[in-house]
Amino acid sequence: MEIDLSILNPKARSMVGLDISSSAVKMVELSGGAGAYQLERYAIEPLPSGAVVDGNIANLDGVSETIGRCWKRLGTSTKFVAMALPTAAVITKKIILPANLRESEMEVQVESEANQYIPFALEEVNLDFQVVGPAPSSPDEIEVLIAASRKEGVEDRVASAEAVGLKPLVMDVEAYATLAAFDLVREQFPGGGAEDQVFALVDIGANAMKVGMIKGEQQVYNREQAFGGNQLTQDMVRAYGMSHDEAETLKRTGPMPDNYEAEILRPFLDNLALEVSRALQFFFTSTQFNEVHHIVLMGGSALLPGIGEIVAERTQIDTVCANPFAKMSLSQRVRPKQLLADAPTLMVACGLALRRFDQ
Repeated sequence: MEIDLSILNPKARSMVGLDISSSAVKMVELSGGAGAYQLERYAIEPLPSGAVVDGNIANLDGVSETIGRCWKRLGTSTKFVAMALPTAAVITKKIILPANLRESEMEVQVESEANQYIPFALEEVNLDFQVVGPAPSSPDEIEVLIAASRKEGVEDRVASAEAVGLKPLVMDVEAYATLAAFDLVREQFPGGGAEDQVFALVDIGANAMKVGMIKGEQQVYNREQAFGGNQLTQDMVRAYGMSHDEAETLKRTGPMPDNYEAEILRPFLDNLALEVSRALQFFFTSTQFNEVHHIVLMGGSALLPGIGEIVAERTQIDTVCANPFAKMSLSQRVRPKQLLADAPTLMVACGLALRRFDQ
């Protein structure tokens, strides 16, 4: 499911998915159509340290310049972009309304309901809603999803793109963009990832690990833990007496010191696997579920060598790294080997790029 925070409608024109994470700017451009997508191009540019903090843009110039470099590297003429807000910055709530309301009447009802759930004045927020479908309880009612976000969060992201001449058409929510890309990942499992199977989608970012449990089309649970790739960077800073930026560069480019794998990387991966295992236990003890069929890893730390095997060994659950492009055709600009390495970090950008195909 996706929410358009009413900047404009995509109208199926060419559009680039633009993801601003805490450590990098990522862009993806797709062509084709449902069931036969082609990856035209993608690009990743690292952000200056501290440019994005807790999902908020702290250094607008730094983020804008990185977006500009990323767009240049992408090499597209398309200036329209779909962006996303961090999931934690968006309040969502499902409400039930009578099915026979006109849109203007629905807007009045949504505003009235939103007043009860949103801890800010309505003039301070971007408010949008989407009809999900018939209400489970009654055929005369519909289920409506309300989404609200502080205006400054939306405005900062829009400004960072507009500063380099790009035109945001859609403002989505990271969790929904991820779920859109996850549909492409699920198709790769036997039986298309049957409706009764539970997937753990583990996003290991720079500062946090987000775990979402997905069954069928629904996310049935989510949790965030304070553990991420910055932990590995800090371990390197301590071990090698280098700055944070030097350690980040070394992580990207290598070559690594002789003791790196045994003394730095392996303990980090063991800790990471323990955190994943802990997240699963929280899931089992706080819900009626007692089984997870597959673990899908995404985010920057999913690129670390051997991570899938170590998580699978610790949890005894089939573990793969996310690749939403596995069944797509690739343009000649895309290097397959490099894409395989980068794919787990491109889930949000891919989900945003899919927005150009919205009906």
